[in-house]
Amino acid sequence: MTNYSEFFNPEKEMMSRQQIEDLQLERLKQTLHNCMNSFFYKKRFDDIGLSPEDIKTLDDLRKIPFTTKQDLRDTYPFGIASVSLRDCVRLHSSSGTTGNPTVILHTKKDLEEWANAVARCLWMVGARPEDVFQNTSGYGMFTGGLGFQYGAERLGMLTVPAAAGNSRRQIKFITDFGTTVVHAIPSYATRLYEVMQDEGIDPYKDTKLRILAIGAEPHSEEQRKRIEEMLGVKAYNSFGMSEMCGPGVAFECKEQNGMHIWEDYYIVEIVNPDTLEPVPDGEIGEMVLTTINREAMPLLRYRTRDLTRIIPGECPCGRHHKRIDRMKGRSDDMIVLRGVNIFPIQIEQVLMKFKELGSNYLITLQTDEVNDSMTVEVELGKLFTDDYTRLQKLTKEITSQLHDEILLTPHVKLVAPGSLPKADGKAVRVKDLRKHFC
Repeated sequence: MTNYSEFFNPEKEMMSRQQIEDLQLERLKQTLHNCMNSFFYKKRFDDIGLSPEDIKTLDDLRKIPFTTKQDLRDTYPFGIASVSLRDCVRLHSSSGTTGNPTVILHTKKDLEEWANAVARCLWMVGARPEDVFQNTSGYGMFTGGLGFQYGAERLGMLTVPAAAGNSRRQIKFITDFGTTVVHAIPSYATRLYEVMQDEGIDPYKDTKLRILAIGAEPHSEEQRKRIEEMLGVKAYNSFGMSEMCGPGVAFECKEQNGMHIWEDYYIVEIVNPDTLEPVPDGEIGEMVLTTINREAMPLLRYRTRDLTRIIPGECPCGRHHKRIDRMKGRSDDMIVLRGVNIFPIQIEQVLMKFKELGSNYLITLQTDEVNDSMTVEVELGKLFTDDYTRLQKLTKEITSQLHDEILLTPHVKLVAPGSLPKADGKAVRVKDLRKHFC
């Protein structure tokens, strides 16, 4: 390959902390003035007697109320927009399965900035114009499709918009087109490997894969390492959400020690999800994001519900943009069982330590008479024995380690490979069948 720079946009990627914060304040002030063109934000500021001029420092951001997903639903479809619809060229929306969908509008400039951010992420992990990029995300309203598509094109790669599903076709594209960079959610990356095994394809010998961008669902470090070993790639964690545009919000660098959040686009806060007060760097809390480089629909102090932490210290890569840890789950996805707070990612971290196990698992919550219980079903690896004594010993060890992690004793069931439901979209990890007594 050509001897390229390590940085897609050196001017922005290599800013010092002071330069980052100076730019953030400048862009925040401009964003606040733009927000006064939004009926929603104008009324919210007026109701509490706040004006953009009251925000003189980055610390003053805390004077502004939080924005929530419910606010987006209540103002559906265009009540938060800061520009007229004739200035917008695209919208994306969520599925809206529990009420009105959330709608995000984009101007032409917004789309250009989004493409630049995604290209910056992919470049950071070593993708170059000579690469072939394959996107296994859904297109349409789902931002993972077009977000990565335009970013990969902006970088200059040959792109394969394969979209979601049809694993055998995905693998044919990978082998026939010489795909080197893939975007996939973690559970689907595992599914691709399983189908490769069924088809007699060795990812090390029969493909040119080298980079995998993963995200969109919580996953453990153990799951990442397993995917790397299976496919022979370096797998880099990414974070994005449709309310913030989509992919491109934060991405790991080659150090794989946290995701750099692009602070020339966003201001990040980590708050206690109960008190909504800020927590120190290194402590887990709910991530709150403010957009500072968006025209159509800027969002102020948006509660993402995602749980993570800011990783203290500097990254050896030389970038000073803050790093956030992989998502630990969502504050609204927490399982409460017998008064204990549990996140599915805790269970995955334990399961992925056992090489005898496959990657597919299902957590079922149910009520036995009057007590709630948890059953963890996990597939065995294809090459593991069916010796009853060994399986019994393995079940006991898994149960013990899960108890140590979540402080409860679940029922562990080892099941045959391929017996749990497979999905081309996000994997269903929790099934709640509990009875709720009044």
